[in-house]
Amino acid sequence: MINRLIEWSLRNRFLVVCGVFFLIAFGTRALFRTPVDAIPDLSENQVIVFADWEGRSPQEVEDQVTYPLSVGLQGLAGVKTVRANSMFGFSMLTIIFEEKVDNYFARTRVLERLNLLAAQLPTGVIPQLGPDATGLGWVYQYYLHVDPQLALNPAHTNSASQPSYDLGQLRALQDWFIRYQLNAVQGVAEVASIGGFVRQYQIEVSSLKMRARKVTLKDVMDAVGASNLNVGGKVIEENGMEFVVRGLGLVKSLSDLENIVLMERGGIPIYLKDIATVQIGGDFRRGTLDVDGREVVGGIVVMRNGENALATINRVKEKIRQIQPSLPPGVTIKSFYDRAELIERTIDTLKHALAEEIILVTLAHIIFLWHFRSILIVTVPLPLSILVSFILMEKFGISSNIMSLSGIAIAIGVLVDAGIVMTENVIRHCERAEEEKQRKVINAGVIGNPASGVGSASAPATSSVSVTPSSGALVSDPALSSSLAPSGGEGRGEEASAASSPTASAPPSTPSLITKPSSIRLTAEETLAVVLTSAQQVGRPIFFAMVIIIL
Repeated sequence: MINRLIEWSLRNRFLVVCGVFFLIAFGTRALFRTPVDAIPDLSENQVIVFADWEGRSPQEVEDQVTYPLSVGLQGLAGVKTVRANSMFGFSMLTIIFEEKVDNYFARTRVLERLNLLAAQLPTGVIPQLGPDATGLGWVYQYYLHVDPQLALNPAHTNSASQPSYDLGQLRALQDWFIRYQLNAVQGVAEVASIGGFVRQYQIEVSSLKMRARKVTLKDVMDAVGASNLNVGGKVIEENGMEFVVRGLGLVKSLSDLENIVLMERGGIPIYLKDIATVQIGGDFRRGTLDVDGREVVGGIVVMRNGENALATINRVKEKIRQIQPSLPPGVTIKSFYDRAELIERTIDTLKHALAEEIILVTLAHIIFLWHFRSILIVTVPLPLSILVSFILMEKFGISSNIMSLSGIAIAIGVLVDAGIVMTENVIRHCERAEEEKQRKVINAGVIGNPASGVGSASAPATSSVSVTPSSGALVSDPALSSSLAPSGGEGRGEEASAASSPTASAPPSTPSLITKPSSIRLTAEETLAVVLTSAQQVGRPIFFAMVIIIL
């Protein structure tokens, strides 16, 4: 089969070259379409559900929220297991599905079941789905940096050197502006805010003042709730015009809260400020974000499941550059975790390995063989083999990460080693030639035996160096090509005959050789034969390397 493949390639060089160009085109297309990440995503196919029940103990959350949800979600199709965790005022469930189940189909089924389970949960508990991301979705993390030299503008400073942005203001900027802008970036599933304080109006009542004025805590809650809303009425027509009647009651400042009327005693209104202190404070929190000993406000960009990590990070960076002029003076967005740097270093590893192999191969051929045309035999298959690998990676949905690229780098070393050995073997036998005009593709027969068990997947990709027309037939010396002969066929008989009768003349189909060590030039057919055989020799290591990568 190897002989027929070599012979077909020699007779159809144009088709082989066209196949190489098609291989380059499809490989380049796969190179840019293959998802790029730093590490392979080995996380399970999961859907996260969480629910808040403020002020409740973990045992109450477990009994009334976590248990009904976990039991109800176990019956979904394709579910492997349900993992639950109950904490103070919070419940989280992780539903693990089979790998064959589509993630978005799983999320749809979970959402349908949650609508049915909502009636079994306590009042006010609303379960929600987590982001459609994997365990490795945290691709970019940033924080808001405040320039201490902002001080020059009195409108934005408390003193000559201290900016007026506190953690509450920075958290509001992150929650209400930056987070929404980054959430709109393609490939982003969620932007989670971390650090700072969530600002809120806090009412600290005095029990002594409430008792003196005979006001209960329920009166305070009802009055505040009724005062913090807008109401709508009908319209009034006057002079052919319509006027909309509305009641505006939303709280916008501390004074609005302080002047809420709780009740009336003897015609005298009792205001909220008479029994309580109103202030702006921070919500309860369980963690902080610290950078170089300073507490800051930041965010975590979570990538959507199946997206290209490098492309998503680049789009996030571009969006940050766009919104930077809209931020308050002195506030900048700085990253403290950027996976793009690790991804780029991973890609550079493959680039350096390829460049170093090409340089070393070139030097080895020049110093030891002193044969320049044979350099192409070993160097040309290197980038072509990488393109073939990316075609298979795109076909099987394998991302370009540190493990897959390391496998390719190892395969490059195997390919170079086999190519150098085969090329040296071919040149050594060419030096024993007796007639230069009859020295054709005998070298393929010389190395056919070690390459007989190797696939020829990359043979068309390495035949582009044979572009010089040359006449001649495909001939083989029996003593050198016995490995290509069928088992028990004529090849072995001729070899035995030649070995037993060294003085006998060679048959017409197998001419003898003339040695011309002073002038060695490979013809186009010889070059192509060497290329094909070298490609066949390294076909199996690359194939097994790809199998390892896929597994």
